[in-house]
Amino acid sequence: MRIEDYIPFVGKETVEEIKSISENLKDYEVLHINSTYIGGGVAELLRSIVPLMNSIGLKTEWKIIQGDDEFFKITKNFHNAIHGENIEISQNMINKYLEVNKVNAELINLDKDFVFVHDPQPLALIQYKKNGKWLWRCHIDISNPNQNLWNFLIKLISKYDGMIVHLPEYKRQDYIGPQFIVPPSIDPLSEKNIELSEDYIEDTLRKYDIDPERPIITQVSRFDKLKDPIGVIKAFELAKSRIRMIDFHGLLDEKKFAIDIFRILKYKEVLQLVLVGGLASDDPEGEKIFYETIKKATNDRNVHVLLLPSDAHKEINAIQRGSTIIIQKSIKEGFGLTVTEGMWKGKPVIGGKTGGIKYQIIDGETGFLVSNIREAAEKILYLIRNPDIRNKMGEKAKEHVRKNFLITRQLRDYLKILKILKESPLSSS
Repeated sequence: MRIEDYIPFVGKETVEEIKSISENLKDYEVLHINSTYIGGGVAELLRSIVPLMNSIGLKTEWKIIQGDDEFFKITKNFHNAIHGENIEISQNMINKYLEVNKVNAELINLDKDFVFVHDPQPLALIQYKKNGKWLWRCHIDISNPNQNLWNFLIKLISKYDGMIVHLPEYKRQDYIGPQFIVPPSIDPLSEKNIELSEDYIEDTLRKYDIDPERPIITQVSRFDKLKDPIGVIKAFELAKSRIRMIDFHGLLDEKKFAIDIFRILKYKEVLQLVLVGGLASDDPEGEKIFYETIKKATNDRNVHVLLLPSDAHKEINAIQRGSTIIIQKSIKEGFGLTVTEGMWKGKPVIGGKTGGIKYQIIDGETGFLVSNIREAAEKILYLIRNPDIRNKMGEKAKEHVRKNFLITRQLRDYLKILKILKESPLSSS
């Protein structure tokens, strides 16, 4: 992977700017630490950003914090509490959390020039800082956390030399160090985002019994209650119940296929819903939410719930590209990478009006923001009924991603932050 490979997407000027900024950072050692190599947006981001940093001369490594099931159950509770849930965080939980971080501090070489610590799981490693400048890279919504837990976490965060958040509203007044705003991004050269042939897209859809000749509404996300897969199914059911005979003419003409109109009218089988997800090793709730989703979908053969392996990036790409509409009906969302992925494929996205999704989707131009099941159903029907508007929204969506949410922009932001920290003699430790 070379930085020059991105010129076709962002232009030579942007690439030259990145190379210029990196000149003063060459041979500096950089370490990224998170909780898993597979599953979830953080791992996907690091899979691209780490080799890119190496390609421009920074000596960059990626390590994960290791823990047992009890540890990840605790950090999942932390995750939910940070999002505002009223969860009791006991002293025993905190002790276990600190103990696992201490063990990992002995396993990982932390003596680097710059250390990025991603999300709460490895946050306490800061207690074992040796040298260099440390950044806490927060990928979740910390605007309204459970205060009891936050009182504990902020003491650790305050030891960092800086904090990176996705959005201005995630900045914290109780953190005195520098706070940087860096929205996440996607890699146009990754398997999940590269262009694919129509044959491969169709073959992938048929492999999972999805009819490429009928409209497809797709949500791609971890099986997490905050992604609201049950709410997506309910919105789909409501949209189907409101389909009228007048809708079929446009749908069938657009798809250019013959179908038994009486069967459609009886079973409303013109629409399909696909829920694609995986399980992350640091999310012990995922399996439970997956089975709850399967149970809800059982009675409708046009709802496809797919649990795909962590390396099925190309197949997920194909499903997104073969879809008519992408939906991400999150209840809470630090920043939805699957929203950006869908937009990059030229699809309008219906997203929950929360967190980073509000900044990704330009409401009414690149997709729609919705606050409940009823609104989601209405927007599904609107986009299905208006193919010209849908296609224009998709074109705007892709261009919006190209200008704002590609990996080169995030790399440039990171380099600028490292340059600031390098030139600053101050440390909060």
